[in-house]
Amino acid sequence: MSGHSKWSTIKRKKEKTDGQRAKIFTKIGREIGVAVRAGGPDPASNSKLRDVIAKAKANNVPNDNIDRIIKKAAGEGGADNYEEIVYEGYGPCGVAVIVETLTDNRNRTAADMRHYFDKYGGNMGQTGSVGFLFNRQGVIAIEMEGLDEEKVMEDALEAGAVDFLTDEDVFDIRTDPNDFTGVCDDLEAKGYTFVSAEVEYVPTTYTRLSNPDDIKNMAKMLEMFEENDDVQNVWHNWENADDAE
Repeated sequence: MSGHSKWSTIKRKKEKTDGQRAKIFTKIGREIGVAVRAGGPDPASNSKLRDVIAKAKANNVPNDNIDRIIKKAAGEGGADNYEEIVYEGYGPCGVAVIVETLTDNRNRTAADMRHYFDKYGGNMGQTGSVGFLFNRQGVIAIEMEGLDEEKVMEDALEAGAVDFLTDEDVFDIRTDPNDFTGVCDDLEAKGYTFVSAEVEYVPTTYTRLSNPDDIKNMAKMLEMFEENDDVQNVWHNWENADDAE
């Protein structure tokens, strides 16, 4: 059992992005396009595309939008040429940070990422410098309200989940990355809807900040990453992130 749910982080992200739906739709659309160009437009044979579609649905991207993006990306010469680049580094006091980006200009993106790390008391590292502090897991969040915990747990484990947690007002279901889409499909077929669903970098250890300046700088660093148009996801092992609220 992972023993530690980061639903508070998921909820904070959701609260922020609810007011920025156009921006989050654009970022997910870009991710769908890259997945289609890398592995084709059929989610049955493109596992990355299946995962992104699950993420899109959890973020309330309409099916029509998803279909339109897939068709556009599959067309001849229509799309911008984005590449996936993952940056790793440390925030204040050694908080580990992983930033997933999609960019059409790697020099611009690298300069931006390095600037954010440096400006707020951290430093950008080499590939693998913090990745060992995280595990890749599918993470599915379902609101508790009106649901029976034992029934949801039973359904999740039958679907292939490897872990089942509760945190605040959600059930937090974990999967092997390769089983993520299958578990999502199975739970959707049983009538569940998701607050969030994504393959994430889940920390294996956490770092707590106590100095108010460190807390302020870490919060600002994360804000700068998340506001950057090239950034798709930011993962970190800051234990008391809610203290910045």
